[in-house]
Parts: sequence; C-alpha cells; structure tokens
Amino acid sequence: MEGTMQVKQDYKPYLAGATRSIIFGFSFMFIKILLKYLDMFTILSMRFILAAIVLTILYFVGELKVDYKNKDMKGIIFLSILQPVLYFIFESTGLKLISSTEVGIIMALAPVVVIILSIVFLKEVPSKKEIFFIGISISAVLFIAFMNMDGCSNGEFMGYLSILLGMICFSSYNILSRKLSTEFSPTELTFVMTWIGAISFTIISLIYHGNINSFLIGLRSLKNMEVLVSLICLGVVTSVFATLLEHYTLSKITANQSIVFSSLTTVVSILAGVFILGESFHWYEAIGSIVILIGVWGTNYYGHKERLKHAIRENE
Repeated sequence: MEGTMQVKQDYKPYLAGATRSIIFGFSFMFIKILLKYLDMFTILSMRFILAAIVLTILYFVGELKVDYKNKDMKGIIFLSILQPVLYFIFESTGLKLISSTEVGIIMALAPVVVIILSIVFLKEVPSKKEIFFIGISISAVLFIAFMNMDGCSNGEFMGYLSILLGMICFSSYNILSRKLSTEFSPTELTFVMTWIGAISFTIISLIYHGNINSFLIGLRSLKNMEVLVSLICLGVVTSVFATLLEHYTLSKITANQSIVFSSLTTVVSILAGVFILGESFHWYEAIGSIVILIGVWGTNYYGHKERLKHAIRENE
C-alpha cells in the first residue's frame, strides 16, 4: 500500500508540469490578442501588477506562506532578472513579429540548452533512453522550424532571434530555479519574482511612454472584454497558478525532465493559434506535433523508471 502511495506521489510533478505547459501554450495566444490593443510594456506591467496583487491578497488571508528570514536573496533576484524580466521582453518582442505557433515551436528547443547546462552545473546526466526521446522531440521541432524558414523576412528573422534569446533565458532560469528550490519554497520563489516583474515592467513602461498619463490611457482598454479576459488569464492563471506549478515541478524532478514539457507547450500553442487565432497550419506541423508528443512521453516515462530503480537501490 505504501509503495502504491509513493508511485502516485511520484506522478504529481509530471501532472503539474503538464498542466503548467498547457497553460503556457495558451498564454502565447492571449499575448497575441493583447498586442492588438496595447503595447508590449503596458501588457507586461498590467499582467504582473495583477499577479502581484493576487499573491499579496493570498498572503494576507493566510493562503500563501513565505519566509525569507536568514535566506540569501541574491540568487532569487538574479533569477527574477532572467525570468520574468528578460524572458518576457524577448517573448513579447518575438510575438509582435511572428505567429504564436512559431513562438511555441522555437521555445521547444529549450531542452537542448537545459541538458547542456544541467550536465555542467547540476551534474544531472540523462539516461540514454531519455536522450533518445529528447532527441526525437528536438528533431521534430527542428524539422518544423526548417520547413517554416522558407521566405523568412528581416522582421521575422528578428522575431526568431528574440524568441531564441528568450528560450536561452528560460533554460537558464530552469537550471537556477532547480538549485534555489532547495532553499526556497515554490510560493517564495513565485512571490518575489512576481513583484520584481511588476515593479520592473511598470518602470520600463513609464519610461517608454514618457509620462504617466500615456501609461494610464492604456488602462481604458480594460473596458474591452477581450482585453480583460486575456489579461486575467495571463495575470492570474499563467503568472500565478502556472508559475506555482512550475516551481513545484522544478523542486521535485530534474531540470532535464521538467524542461521537456516545453514540447507540450509547442503543441498547445500550435492548436490555439490555428483553431482560435486562425493561423496557418501545415502538414509538416501536424506530423512534427505528433512526434513531439511521443518524445515528451518517452522522456518522462523512462525518466520515471530510472528514478524508481535508483530509489530501490538506495533502499536496499
């Protein structure tokens, strides 16, 4: 009975990771919608202010526990610079220039960077079977990206470059978050990162607009239901709920196993872009999406088996 309970417990990080990735996949769509009405920095400012307010309310009503006493805050501040500050600037810039489908595809390359970084910094070397299925997933992403490169304009190239830089920031964030999870709880990481994002993007937005009046004009768009719903989905569902799930996942499984869920984000972003935003969808994207899912399944299935074997050897 105890063994059964342990197996169920082991699957919780994977369920959290999958849920987080599905939410992140839809977030590209909501940003794309908001960019029709607002500039990038206003979106980021309002998104993180909303998320910070929600987290603060949860803290004061006792639903969110944080304790930073005698903890080194330098690491979490640097983490916050990587994500949300740099990552979301690059992501939003890319979304202005290319489709949400293409953004999701490029972001799925993150496992390549994470594997390299985790081997160097965390000594987390994946098994051969994990590497094989990660390779399958990455090969599918590269195939889709290659097929989409035909006729690429300068603007689209800058969009690809921005998302690539965002992917590097996101991968580095996964590595550092994994290390910080031994000292900080998921709620402690999320709380600080959200407030730093809110303050940073509001300052950047005010500088971008030149005065507070121009910034406040953007708030009038909240009367538009499409804007309001999209902002709530980004500020509450993504920046609060999904980020908490992300930090929980990183505290329970390796960075290699966590980042592979970015491939699932790719599939969701493609489906959302096609069926909701009406973006184009080609045969090679359909085939690539199926192969990506196979890679996600194989990586996590064999990763779970390897950890069970390791746990059994340690208990013998």
